[in-house]
Amino acid sequence: MNLRLHNSLSRRVEDFVPQDPNRVTLYVCGPTVYNYVHIGNARPAVVFALLARLLRRHFPGVVYARNITDVDDKINEAARQSGQPISGITERFGAAYRDDMRRLGVDPPDVEPHATTHVPQIIAMCERLIASGNAYVAEQHVLFDVTSYAEYGHLSGRSVEDMIAGARVEVAPYKKNPADFVLWKPSSDDLPGWESPWGRGRPGWHIECSAMSETHLGETIDIHAGGVDLLFPHHENEIAQSTCAHGGKQFARYWLHNGMLTLEGRKMSKSVGNTQVLHELLELYPSEVLRFVLLKAHYRQPLDWSDAALRQARATLDGWYGVLRDLTDVAVTDADVPTEFEAALLDDLNTPDAFAILAGLADAARRSAGTADATGAKSRLLAAATLIGLLQQDAESWFKQALAGADVDAARVDALIAERNAARVARDFARADQIRAELASMNITIEDGAQGTRWRTGA
Repeated sequence: MNLRLHNSLSRRVEDFVPQDPNRVTLYVCGPTVYNYVHIGNARPAVVFALLARLLRRHFPGVVYARNITDVDDKINEAARQSGQPISGITERFGAAYRDDMRRLGVDPPDVEPHATTHVPQIIAMCERLIASGNAYVAEQHVLFDVTSYAEYGHLSGRSVEDMIAGARVEVAPYKKNPADFVLWKPSSDDLPGWESPWGRGRPGWHIECSAMSETHLGETIDIHAGGVDLLFPHHENEIAQSTCAHGGKQFARYWLHNGMLTLEGRKMSKSVGNTQVLHELLELYPSEVLRFVLLKAHYRQPLDWSDAALRQARATLDGWYGVLRDLTDVAVTDADVPTEFEAALLDDLNTPDAFAILAGLADAARRSAGTADATGAKSRLLAAATLIGLLQQDAESWFKQALAGADVDAARVDALIAERNAARVARDFARADQIRAELASMNITIEDGAQGTRWRTGA
């Protein structure tokens, strides 16, 4: 089975052929750490960490880098408003991001470069671009001259002429062209800054990723990935500056972009004020419910985030965990990931097809109860689910976790169920019904079966 990926550069799905199968390189744009990230920021981390898992299954060596932007004007403003030092802001929210990703089941990258630890490499890249005639110095700024790179705009399908003609903002007077972008800019005494040939200053956003990618992955990398909102200008600018800094070498061979999130049909945006903070969502919902929704749609398509989607995800996972609970006493053996399941993921991360196959595996495991194939069916279900990062909890624990921040006193619930069972044995059905109603008021559903009375949160 070959991995096939949609390359934004060619605008088609292609077979993935790495330049060195023993060292496949993947770079994913990470967060700017000035606050907790919203749920939309989690989508590329979840999707492309899954891609890294697939790559590791098929190639002996993979180096996966996901950066941290820890120098940025938004960080400076957050520090000013809070009265905290800039390092306090970046360390706090960088740690929160890593913890949130861990809770979501996102594998950590092999390399997590920080922009502030790569300033010498950034300065060196600026110097090479000036020397090659692709960048110029103006009023202590270093700017990239987009007219010096004939392929500028190819990734996004825009022409330099259209971008210049369509400029809507006031253009800095020191720019040769409105589309020229900043590689380095001066810093006042109250802002982070480093000494450079052009005075004390700090890097522009775009060149940070180029320098970090070059440092850890090399001049030409296999895959560069991120949200479609980064396609222009961020990724377009990365291509221009990296290609020119490396003497015309191709920067990234495959470009992958995930679609944006909407909220109840509207674009999710901080400027609109309708974002949902991941850190808060993780306190309200089981992390696998969030992961399920983030992966259910194809990664290149927009994803609508809604209460209905969360409820559907919980209901589906309840069904799958119910199968595992019914098969609690069935042993699990090492099993290969079912071929058809992995084939779906290898087809440009086709998670909708993979989820349909996973549902079929759960149905097969349900039907296998009490048969000789129960061990194999349960093992195949778990092998597939583990690859995609679901069904990783104990089944009983899954059903007893609280929803939407509700407190569940498990000992109290167990005591009420024991009292109800005793009432039923004594044929005191009125008391048994009272207890069922009391449990329902606590958002507890009970299920009587051959294996006794079980309970779970939610209807």
